[in-house]
Amino acid sequence: MMAKGWRAGLVGLFGTLLCTAMPVLADDDRWVVLGGDIAETVAALGAADRLVGRDDTSLYPDAVATLPSVGYLRRLSAESVLSLHPDRILASDDAGPAETLEQLEAAGVAVEVIISPDRLASIPDKVQAVAGALGLEARGRERVDELRDELEALAALPELPTTRAMFILSHGGMTPMVAGRDTAAQEMLETVGLDNAFADMEGYKPVGAEALARQSPELVLISRRGLAALGGEAALWAMPGLDMTPAGRDKRLLVVDDQGLLGFGPRTPSLLLALRERLDALLAGDDTALVERETPPWT
Repeated sequence: MMAKGWRAGLVGLFGTLLCTAMPVLADDDRWVVLGGDIAETVAALGAADRLVGRDDTSLYPDAVATLPSVGYLRRLSAESVLSLHPDRILASDDAGPAETLEQLEAAGVAVEVIISPDRLASIPDKVQAVAGALGLEARGRERVDELRDELEALAALPELPTTRAMFILSHGGMTPMVAGRDTAAQEMLETVGLDNAFADMEGYKPVGAEALARQSPELVLISRRGLAALGGEAALWAMPGLDMTPAGRDKRLLVVDDQGLLGFGPRTPSLLLALRERLDALLAGDDTALVERETPPWT
């Protein structure tokens, strides 16, 4: 009898621990998502209908972009988030400040932080973590299998002829900057087989005419939003020094989806494969590859 009672008590203890450790999810829970890559992952798992709010970096797909925003990812206020009466927060580890997340938890909102390093190899784990938080583990495993196939295809790409490229980061009201090493853009360029013309520079920095002429990029990559912020293609080619580069002389510009390619969300591997197809065509002499194609939907 004592042994039977001991086992019953042990089972009861484990049950209590599991209930404490595992969140109880309700179908009508109100979720706010913080971080563009996390928002895209939620949508890719078919759970965008659970969301009632987002941050300013969560812009894809439309089902997310049309939600009320609670502000910029790194400068959140508890008041703006709580105004949407969420039950749960699903956040990138870039979300902050930490004090705001603590205030949300103190107010009774469950906060789940997803570790999301800016690396291709981290995407499957990120997707599985988001799926676990949403209680969609099986769907997460299906998406992870697809992602692993895409990552294997990227790893197996043959080398390109040496092609020096530069990525320009531009937003309204800021000086355009060029991507150096230790950036998401550097990983994007390397993955598709391009040489970063500014790999000897760290981070994102403005560069002058002399540096552009010296590094001589043969190809410029910029986002749609970045090109619009500059004032269009004519304004881009008018940047001092760009006309002295092979890219400027030949007007070789690839407009890309920066959030999709640099956000390291579930779209990133497929978009990198599509970018490589454009590069292969371009280097084979097909200038129609310079024209950006529509992002393939996955929702």
